[in-house]
Amino acid sequence: MVASAEVEVAEAVSNMIYISTYSSPIGDILLASNNNKLIGLWFKNQKYYMNSIKEEVEEKNDEETLMKAKKWLDRYFKGEKPSIKELPLNPDGTEFRKKVWQILCEIPYGSTITYKEIALKLAKEKGLKSLSAQAVGGAVGHNPISIIIPCHRVVGSNGKLTGYAGGLDKKEYLLKLEQS
Repeated sequence: MVASAEVEVAEAVSNMIYISTYSSPIGDILLASNNNKLIGLWFKNQKYYMNSIKEEVEEKNDEETLMKAKKWLDRYFKGEKPSIKELPLNPDGTEFRKKVWQILCEIPYGSTITYKEIALKLAKEKGLKSLSAQAVGGAVGHNPISIIIPCHRVVGSNGKLTGYAGGLDKKEYLLKLEQS
């Protein structure tokens, strides 16, 4: 009887979402983890803020995954080029969104890509003639792990800065940081 109660408690704990705030040069960022994987990184009050979180959350500033993410962000904002692969990520989304986010992870530091280029790449992979750049834009906009999954590196067809859930001022800052 005791053993099964311990298992239930262990399972309940593993479903807990841990959060912590990171103070960046461009505003406070909320980080979220579950099962030792980063599941969220949002600027405070951005569009779709904590949109993928349905579970109960607990602030835990010393949680290992969140601490790793903060160190990654420290290095990033110092102009270093930390690898996405250094962090265990588990963004929640549809298969289409996850595929778009995977492409975002392949954009080199300091580079940009257009929504249309992503759409063409996905269409080619699926054997389609075309795919909607607007659908790609929706997936990019719903990226729950901003900065680390670099949605700020996606620009309009003319190279113009368009759409960023955290705000265009933040997108511009991040792109300039990566150019220096």
